[in-house]
Amino acid sequence: MKDFLKLEKELGINFSDHALFQKSLTHRSYINENPTAKEHNERLEFLGDAVLELIVTEYLFGNYKEPEGELTSWRAALVNSEMLASVSSGLGLGDYLLLSRGEEKDLGRARDYILANAFEAVLGAIYLDRGMKVAKKFVENNILDKLEMVLEKGLHRDSKSLFQEKAQEKVNITPHYRVLEEWGPDHKKEFKIGVYLGDKMIAEAEGVSKAIAEKEAAKNALIVKKW
Repeated sequence: MKDFLKLEKELGINFSDHALFQKSLTHRSYINENPTAKEHNERLEFLGDAVLELIVTEYLFGNYKEPEGELTSWRAALVNSEMLASVSSGLGLGDYLLLSRGEEKDLGRARDYILANAFEAVLGAIYLDRGMKVAKKFVENNILDKLEMVLEKGLHRDSKSLFQEKAQEKVNITPHYRVLEEWGPDHKKEFKIGVYLGDKMIAEAEGVSKAIAEKEAAKNALIVKKW
């Protein structure tokens, strides 16, 4: 049995509703194999996503004078699935996720997607149980502290935006994306996306969402074109 109280201590959050915290780390697949566990974390993820965006937006708005477009790029780099999966993993959430046996074995992109969603679900649980003040502190300590690194490494330069900028500058064409393939059940869909300049496909990539696959395809296209 996983010791969720230990994780609470490691996160520095004292939940009054311990079952709510456990629910935030319960994946839909676990319910399928454990019918006594009646609730998964998707509703908490939905709430946490909104709470995260509000906290990050409010912080950027209050502390920086850059135009809206620039702040939007910064926010996107802070709350995208790669960042959230990395933070989630660093916090050790992966060791406490309640998953099906099949999901437990998956260590690829699908696991990263689950980790990212788990961070949002945990944040949703914190917000419900401890309120906005504690939720803000949690985001400040684990997400907003990454802003300096994001700016230093240029992570706010989204690969799709960068490829579009380079394509328009060098060949005067706006890239477009097509779904080449999709497979898997609704809760675990994967996509193969191609990025095109005109009728020519430049690169392709796979991902657990269309947005992730498009971003990876744009990264690959930048490499192919040596831009």
